[in-house]
Amino acid sequence: MPDLILLRHGQSQWNLENRFTGWVDVPLSAKGEAEARAAGEKLRGRRIDEVFTSTLLRATETARLALESAALGPLPMERDAALNERMYGDLQGMDKAEAAERFGAEQVKRWRRSYDVKPPNGESLADTAARVLPYWERRILPAIREGRNVLVAAHGNSLRALVMHLDGLTREQVLELEIPTGDPLLYEIGPGGEVRGKRYL
Repeated sequence: MPDLILLRHGQSQWNLENRFTGWVDVPLSAKGEAEARAAGEKLRGRRIDEVFTSTLLRATETARLALESAALGPLPMERDAALNERMYGDLQGMDKAEAAERFGAEQVKRWRRSYDVKPPNGESLADTAARVLPYWERRILPAIREGRNVLVAAHGNSLRALVMHLDGLTREQVLELEIPTGDPLLYEIGPGGEVRGKRYL
């Protein structure tokens, strides 16, 4: 059975500063680089045939550092904006505590944690899923069906959208889902695209 490995990028500089990041191309922090290398140690000895990442530096650098640490590569790597983080609109760059003061903690929580409520000029999780899942069907799943082991390096919300689909989570269940940074999540995928097993490495 082919492997699908999902890897949320390591801590970014704006994660460290508690800011909404979204589509702003923020680099990894020193801790994030260390998390990416540690993820690579967990991948050591595994076969990976193909890599898919977002177009954002924190995801592409996480993939590069992890593969380097695992002594894998060079490997085919496809970057696509379909895997980018949720676009946070007017909240991008704003400190999360500052946003709570300005808009109210409950409103900010609703923007962050509801399925289909979007922040001003931004995307909801439903919007993010609407671009992630067609890309999954069109590009990633066919590679897995061909027997290829795939690594997807992306973001908290783009990966939440994919995990929601893979695990059959409801809109309510996905709100509680957290994807840790730099911790590879392995799915064993059957020939029909069904999940046969799942665990963190």
